[in-house]
Amino acid sequence: MRKLVILGGGYGGLAIADELLEKQLPRDVSIVLVDRMPFQGLKTEYYALAAGTVSDLELRVKFPVHDRLSLAYGEVTGLDLERQLVLLDVREPISYDWLVIGLGCTDKYHGIDGAEQYSTSIQTFSAARRTYALLNDVKPYGQVSIVGGGLSGVEVAAELRESRPDLNIRIIDRGPSVLSAFPGKLQSFVSEWFTEHQVDMLGNVALHKLEGGILHDSHSSSPIYTDVTVWTAGIQPVELVQGLMLPKDNQGRLLLNEYHQLPDHTNIFVVGDCAALPLSPSGQAAGAQGKQIAEVLQAIWHDKTPRLGKLKLKGVLGSLGKKSGFGLMGGTPIMGRVPRLVKSGVLWRSKRHLG
Repeated sequence: MRKLVILGGGYGGLAIADELLEKQLPRDVSIVLVDRMPFQGLKTEYYALAAGTVSDLELRVKFPVHDRLSLAYGEVTGLDLERQLVLLDVREPISYDWLVIGLGCTDKYHGIDGAEQYSTSIQTFSAARRTYALLNDVKPYGQVSIVGGGLSGVEVAAELRESRPDLNIRIIDRGPSVLSAFPGKLQSFVSEWFTEHQVDMLGNVALHKLEGGILHDSHSSSPIYTDVTVWTAGIQPVELVQGLMLPKDNQGRLLLNEYHQLPDHTNIFVVGDCAALPLSPSGQAAGAQGKQIAEVLQAIWHDKTPRLGKLKLKGVLGSLGKKSGFGLMGGTPIMGRVPRLVKSGVLWRSKRHLG
Protein backbone atom coordinates (compact mmCIF):
# COMPACT_ATOMS: atom_id res chain seq x y z
CA MET A 1 0.00 0.00 0.00
CA ARG A 2 1.42 3.38 -1.04
CA LYS A 3 1.06 6.15 1.49
CA LEU A 4 0.37 9.90 1.37
CA VAL A 5 1.26 11.54 4.68
CA ILE A 6 -0.14 15.02 5.38
CA LEU A 7 1.58 16.96 8.17
CA GLY A 8 -0.89 19.40 9.67
CA GLY A 9 -4.68 19.34 9.73
CA GLY A 10 -5.13 23.04 9.06
CA TYR A 11 -6.82 24.76 6.13
CA GLY A 12 -4.32 23.48 3.55
CA GLY A 13 -3.89 19.94 4.82
CA LEU A 14 -7.62 19.39 5.23
CA ALA A 15 -8.37 20.84 1.79
CA ILE A 16 -6.08 18.19 0.29
CA ALA A 17 -7.60 15.36 2.34
CA ASP A 18 -11.18 16.44 1.65
CA GLU A 19 -10.60 16.81 -2.10
CA LEU A 20 -8.89 13.42 -2.42
CA LEU A 21 -11.44 11.56 -0.31
CA GLU A 22 -14.28 12.97 -2.42
CA LYS A 23 -12.64 11.57 -5.55
CA GLN A 24 -11.82 7.96 -6.36
CA LEU A 25 -8.51 7.19 -4.66
CA PRO A 26 -6.39 4.49 -6.30
CA ARG A 27 -6.91 1.20 -4.49
CA ASP A 28 -3.28 1.03 -3.42
CA VAL A 29 -3.13 4.55 -1.88
CA SER A 30 -3.95 5.44 1.71
CA ILE A 31 -3.80 8.80 3.51
CA VAL A 32 -2.33 9.49 6.94
CA LEU A 33 -3.12 12.87 8.55
CA VAL A 34 -0.72 13.91 11.32
CA ASP A 35 -1.60 16.64 13.81
CA ARG A 36 -0.78 17.55 17.39
CA MET A 37 -4.50 17.93 18.17
CA PRO A 38 -7.44 15.52 17.63
CA PHE A 39 -9.37 18.20 15.72
CA GLN A 40 -8.84 21.17 13.42
CA GLY A 41 -8.67 24.50 15.18
CA LEU A 42 -10.16 27.35 13.15
CA LYS A 43 -7.12 29.57 13.32
CA THR A 44 -8.68 32.59 11.64
CA GLU A 45 -10.93 32.85 14.73
CA TYR A 46 -8.28 32.48 17.44
CA TYR A 47 -8.54 36.21 18.13
CA ALA A 48 -12.08 35.61 19.46
CA LEU A 49 -10.92 32.71 21.62
CA ALA A 50 -8.18 34.91 23.10
CA ALA A 51 -10.63 37.75 23.76
CA GLY A 52 -13.14 35.44 25.42
CA THR A 53 -16.09 35.99 23.07
CA VAL A 54 -16.22 32.34 21.92
CA SER A 55 -15.40 29.07 23.67
CA ASP A 56 -12.72 26.80 22.33
CA LEU A 57 -15.40 24.18 21.65
CA GLU A 58 -16.89 26.47 18.99
CA LEU A 59 -13.57 26.54 17.12
CA ARG A 60 -13.01 22.80 16.95
CA VAL A 61 -13.83 20.96 13.73
CA LYS A 62 -13.78 17.16 13.63
CA PHE A 63 -11.43 15.55 11.19
CA PRO A 64 -13.05 13.56 8.35
CA VAL A 65 -13.97 9.95 8.99
CA HIS A 66 -13.14 7.69 6.05
CA ASP A 67 -11.89 4.12 5.66
CA ARG A 68 -8.97 5.34 3.52
CA LEU A 69 -7.87 7.96 6.05
CA SER A 70 -6.00 7.26 9.28
CA LEU A 71 -5.12 9.83 11.94
CA ALA A 72 -1.83 10.05 13.83
CA TYR A 73 -1.42 12.43 16.76
CA GLY A 74 1.85 13.89 17.94
CA GLU A 75 4.44 16.61 17.47
CA VAL A 76 6.57 16.34 14.33
CA THR A 77 10.19 16.51 15.52
CA GLY A 78 12.05 15.90 12.27
CA LEU A 79 12.05 14.75 8.66
CA ASP A 80 14.41 12.20 7.12
CA LEU A 81 14.11 13.05 3.44
CA GLU A 82 16.51 10.33 2.30
CA ARG A 83 14.74 7.48 4.09
CA GLN A 84 11.33 9.12 3.60
CA LEU A 85 10.39 9.13 7.27
CA VAL A 86 8.45 11.52 9.51
CA LEU A 87 9.83 11.60 13.06
CA LEU A 88 7.36 12.10 15.93
CA ASP A 89 7.72 12.72 19.65
CA VAL A 90 5.38 10.05 21.00
CA ARG A 91 5.33 7.24 18.42
CA GLU A 92 7.38 5.38 15.86
CA PRO A 93 8.41 7.20 12.66
CA ILE A 94 5.91 7.15 9.80
CA SER A 95 7.11 6.26 6.31
CA TYR A 96 5.71 7.96 3.22
CA ASP A 97 5.65 7.74 -0.54
CA TRP A 98 4.30 11.28 -0.86
CA LEU A 99 4.48 13.93 1.82
CA VAL A 100 2.66 17.23 2.39
CA ILE A 101 4.25 19.75 4.76
CA GLY A 102 1.50 21.97 6.14
CA LEU A 103 2.76 22.74 9.64
CA GLY A 104 1.85 26.42 9.66
CA CYS A 105 3.67 29.32 11.25
CA THR A 106 4.96 30.80 14.45
CA ASP A 107 5.45 34.37 15.62
CA LYS A 108 8.29 36.43 14.21
CA TYR A 109 9.93 38.66 16.83
CA HIS A 110 12.30 40.57 14.54
CA GLY A 111 15.19 40.18 16.97
CA ILE A 112 13.53 42.40 19.59
CA ASP A 113 14.99 41.70 23.01
CA GLY A 114 12.48 40.10 25.38
CA ALA A 115 9.66 40.00 22.81
CA GLU A 116 9.05 36.27 22.99
CA GLN A 117 9.52 36.09 26.76
CA TYR A 118 7.29 39.03 27.71
CA SER A 119 4.46 38.80 25.19
CA THR A 120 1.69 36.30 24.54
CA SER A 121 0.56 34.78 21.24
CA ILE A 122 -2.50 33.67 19.28
CA GLN A 123 -0.67 31.48 16.74
CA THR A 124 -1.74 28.11 18.14
CA PHE A 125 -4.85 26.82 19.87
CA SER A 126 -3.00 26.36 23.16
CA ALA A 127 -1.34 29.80 22.88
CA ALA A 128 -4.73 31.44 22.30
CA ARG A 129 -6.07 29.67 25.40
CA ARG A 130 -3.15 30.99 27.47
CA THR A 131 -3.70 34.47 26.07
CA TYR A 132 -7.38 34.26 27.04
CA ALA A 133 -6.40 33.43 30.62
CA LEU A 134 -3.93 36.33 30.79
CA LEU A 135 -6.27 38.89 29.23
CA ASN A 136 -9.26 37.98 31.31
CA ASP A 137 -7.25 37.98 34.52
CA VAL A 138 -6.33 41.64 33.99
CA LYS A 139 -8.04 43.73 36.65
CA PRO A 140 -10.54 46.43 35.64
CA TYR A 141 -8.86 49.55 34.20
CA GLY A 142 -5.75 47.52 33.44
CA GLN A 143 -3.69 48.10 30.29
CA VAL A 144 -3.47 45.71 27.35
CA SER A 145 -1.00 46.41 24.53
CA ILE A 146 -1.32 44.73 21.14
CA VAL A 147 1.86 44.88 19.09
CA GLY A 148 1.12 44.88 15.36
CA GLY A 149 -1.62 46.83 13.62
CA GLY A 150 -2.33 44.36 10.83
CA LEU A 151 -5.44 42.23 10.42
CA SER A 152 -4.80 40.01 13.46
CA GLY A 153 -3.98 42.91 15.79
CA VAL A 154 -7.06 44.84 14.72
CA GLU A 155 -9.35 41.85 15.26
CA VAL A 156 -7.88 41.09 18.71
CA ALA A 157 -8.26 44.71 19.80
CA ALA A 158 -11.85 45.03 18.57
CA GLU A 159 -12.97 41.71 20.01
CA LEU A 160 -11.32 42.43 23.36
CA ARG A 161 -13.04 45.80 23.51
CA GLU A 162 -16.36 43.99 23.09
CA SER A 163 -15.41 41.41 25.73
CA ARG A 164 -13.85 43.77 28.29
CA PRO A 165 -15.20 47.33 28.08
CA ASP A 166 -13.46 48.06 31.40
CA LEU A 167 -9.92 47.67 30.03
CA ASN A 168 -7.54 50.17 28.51
CA ILE A 169 -6.55 48.83 25.10
CA ARG A 170 -3.91 50.10 22.71
CA ILE A 171 -2.49 48.98 19.36
CA ILE A 172 1.20 49.65 18.73
CA ASP A 173 2.63 49.65 15.22
CA ARG A 174 5.83 50.63 13.42
CA GLY A 175 3.83 52.40 10.72
CA PRO A 176 1.77 55.56 11.01
CA SER A 177 -1.60 53.78 10.88
CA VAL A 178 -3.33 50.47 11.47
CA LEU A 179 -3.86 48.22 8.42
CA SER A 180 -1.03 49.85 6.46
CA ALA A 181 -1.33 47.18 3.73
CA PHE A 182 -4.97 48.12 3.07
CA PRO A 183 -6.43 51.07 1.13
CA GLY A 184 -6.63 54.40 2.97
CA LYS A 185 -10.42 54.25 3.02
CA LEU A 186 -10.33 51.07 5.11
CA GLN A 187 -7.59 52.43 7.34
CA SER A 188 -9.72 55.48 8.08
CA PHE A 189 -12.85 53.42 8.74
CA VAL A 190 -11.07 51.15 11.24
CA SER A 191 -9.27 54.07 12.89
CA GLU A 192 -12.58 55.87 13.37
CA TRP A 193 -14.11 52.71 14.86
CA PHE A 194 -11.24 52.47 17.34
CA THR A 195 -11.52 56.15 18.26
CA GLU A 196 -15.25 55.76 18.84
CA HIS A 197 -14.67 52.67 20.99
CA GLN A 198 -11.76 54.15 22.92
CA VAL A 199 -8.97 51.95 21.62
CA ASP A 200 -5.71 53.91 21.49
CA MET A 201 -3.50 53.71 18.40
CA LEU A 202 0.22 54.35 18.80
CA GLY A 203 1.93 54.69 15.43
CA ASN A 204 5.57 55.09 14.42
CA VAL A 205 6.74 53.11 17.45
CA ALA A 206 9.98 51.15 17.02
CA LEU A 207 10.12 48.69 19.88
CA HIS A 208 13.60 47.50 20.73
CA LYS A 209 13.05 45.81 24.08
CA LEU A 210 10.27 44.25 26.16
CA GLU A 211 10.40 43.70 29.89
CA GLY A 212 7.81 42.55 32.37
CA GLY A 213 5.25 45.36 32.24
CA ILE A 214 7.38 47.78 30.19
CA LEU A 215 7.87 48.28 26.44
CA HIS A 216 10.77 50.38 25.15
CA ASP A 217 10.52 52.57 22.03
CA SER A 218 13.71 53.49 20.15
CA HIS A 219 12.13 56.84 19.26
CA SER A 220 11.39 57.84 22.84
CA SER A 221 12.97 57.66 26.29
CA SER A 222 9.55 57.33 27.91
CA PRO A 223 8.62 53.73 28.82
CA ILE A 224 5.29 52.28 27.70
CA TYR A 225 3.64 50.53 30.64
CA THR A 226 1.44 47.49 30.14
CA ASP A 227 -0.18 44.63 32.05
CA VAL A 228 -0.36 42.18 29.14
CA THR A 229 1.25 42.40 25.69
CA VAL A 230 -0.24 40.43 22.77
CA TRP A 231 2.14 39.85 19.85
CA THR A 232 0.63 40.08 16.34
CA ALA A 233 3.60 41.67 14.57
CA GLY A 234 4.55 39.09 11.99
CA ILE A 235 4.86 35.37 11.31
CA GLN A 236 7.40 32.90 9.98
CA PRO A 237 7.37 29.16 9.18
CA VAL A 238 7.58 26.79 12.14
CA GLU A 239 10.98 25.98 13.59
CA LEU A 240 11.16 22.54 11.95
CA VAL A 241 10.84 24.10 8.49
CA GLN A 242 13.32 26.85 9.38
CA GLY A 243 15.85 24.11 10.14
CA LEU A 244 15.49 22.27 6.83
CA MET A 245 18.55 22.77 4.62
CA LEU A 246 16.49 23.52 1.54
CA PRO A 247 16.13 26.64 -0.67
CA LYS A 248 13.90 29.30 0.88
CA ASP A 249 12.70 32.82 0.09
CA ASN A 250 13.64 35.88 2.14
CA GLN A 251 10.79 35.11 4.56
CA GLY A 252 12.06 31.60 5.27
CA ARG A 253 9.36 29.86 3.23
CA LEU A 254 10.26 26.84 1.11
CA LEU A 255 10.72 27.46 -2.63
CA LEU A 256 8.53 25.29 -4.85
CA ASN A 257 8.08 24.39 -8.50
CA GLU A 258 4.90 25.11 -10.45
CA TYR A 259 3.24 22.01 -8.96
CA HIS A 260 3.83 23.06 -5.32
CA GLN A 261 6.61 20.46 -4.98
CA LEU A 262 10.13 20.78 -3.62
CA PRO A 263 12.24 20.93 -6.80
CA ASP A 264 14.75 18.32 -5.58
CA HIS A 265 12.15 16.14 -3.84
CA THR A 266 9.12 16.07 -6.12
CA ASN A 267 7.26 13.60 -3.90
CA ILE A 268 7.09 16.35 -1.24
CA PHE A 269 4.52 19.15 -1.41
CA VAL A 270 4.36 22.25 0.80
CA VAL A 271 1.09 24.01 1.60
CA GLY A 272 0.15 27.16 3.50
CA ASP A 273 2.42 29.34 5.61
CA CYS A 274 5.54 27.24 4.94
CA ALA A 275 5.22 27.65 1.14
CA ALA A 276 6.73 30.47 -0.88
CA LEU A 277 3.63 31.74 -2.67
CA PRO A 278 2.92 35.03 -4.49
CA LEU A 279 0.14 35.58 -1.93
CA SER A 280 0.13 36.72 1.67
CA PRO A 281 -0.26 33.81 4.10
CA SER A 282 -3.91 33.13 4.96
CA GLY A 283 -6.30 30.28 5.55
CA GLN A 284 -7.94 31.05 2.22
CA ALA A 285 -4.63 30.87 0.33
CA ALA A 286 -3.77 27.58 2.02
CA GLY A 287 -7.14 26.11 1.09
CA ALA A 288 -6.85 27.19 -2.55
CA GLN A 289 -3.33 25.79 -2.78
CA GLY A 290 -4.45 22.57 -1.12
CA LYS A 291 -7.07 21.98 -3.81
CA GLN A 292 -4.38 22.36 -6.48
CA ILE A 293 -2.07 19.92 -4.70
CA ALA A 294 -4.93 17.40 -4.68
CA GLU A 295 -5.24 17.91 -8.44
CA VAL A 296 -1.53 17.26 -8.91
CA LEU A 297 -1.65 14.08 -6.83
CA GLN A 298 -4.63 12.78 -8.78
CA ALA A 299 -2.78 13.50 -12.03
CA ILE A 300 0.32 11.65 -10.78
CA TRP A 301 -1.72 8.63 -9.72
CA HIS A 302 -3.48 8.49 -13.10
CA ASP A 303 -0.36 9.18 -15.23
CA LYS A 304 -1.63 12.54 -16.43
CA THR A 305 -0.01 15.96 -16.68
CA PRO A 306 -1.47 18.46 -14.19
CA ARG A 307 -2.88 21.69 -15.58
CA LEU A 308 -3.08 24.30 -12.86
CA GLY A 309 -4.48 27.79 -13.12
CA LYS A 310 -3.40 30.82 -11.17
CA LEU A 311 -4.20 30.78 -7.46
CA LYS A 312 -7.07 33.17 -6.87
CA LEU A 313 -8.53 34.52 -3.66
CA LYS A 314 -12.09 35.73 -3.18
CA GLY A 315 -11.06 38.62 -0.97
CA VAL A 316 -10.00 39.55 2.55
CA LEU A 317 -12.38 39.97 5.48
CA GLY A 318 -11.83 41.34 8.96
CA SER A 319 -14.12 41.81 11.95
CA LEU A 320 -14.65 44.69 14.36
CA GLY A 321 -16.46 42.82 17.10
CA LYS A 322 -19.63 40.92 16.25
CA LYS A 323 -21.53 43.72 14.48
CA SER A 324 -19.08 45.45 12.16
CA GLY A 325 -16.27 44.57 9.82
CA PHE A 326 -14.29 45.47 6.74
CA GLY A 327 -12.81 43.79 3.70
CA LEU A 328 -11.58 43.84 0.13
CA MET A 329 -13.62 41.96 -2.44
CA GLY A 330 -12.22 42.11 -5.94
CA GLY A 331 -10.19 45.15 -4.91
CA THR A 332 -13.30 46.99 -3.71
CA PRO A 333 -13.35 48.12 -0.06
CA ILE A 334 -16.43 47.07 1.91
CA MET A 335 -17.22 48.29 5.41
CA GLY A 336 -19.82 47.86 8.12
CA ARG A 337 -22.28 45.08 8.82
CA VAL A 338 -22.15 43.33 5.41
CA PRO A 339 -18.52 42.13 5.57
CA ARG A 340 -19.11 40.93 9.14
CA LEU A 341 -22.08 38.86 7.97
CA VAL A 342 -20.07 37.49 5.05
CA LYS A 343 -17.27 36.49 7.41
CA SER A 344 -19.76 34.69 9.65
CA GLY A 345 -20.95 32.78 6.59
CA VAL A 346 -17.40 31.78 5.69
CA LEU A 347 -16.89 30.51 9.23
CA TRP A 348 -20.12 28.49 9.03
CA ARG A 349 -18.90 26.82 5.85
CA SER A 350 -15.47 26.11 7.34
CA LYS A 351 -17.05 24.26 10.25
CA ARG A 352 -18.81 21.98 7.77
CA HIS A 353 -15.83 21.37 5.45
CA LEU A 354 -17.54 23.30 2.66
CA GLY A 355 -15.30 25.09 0.17
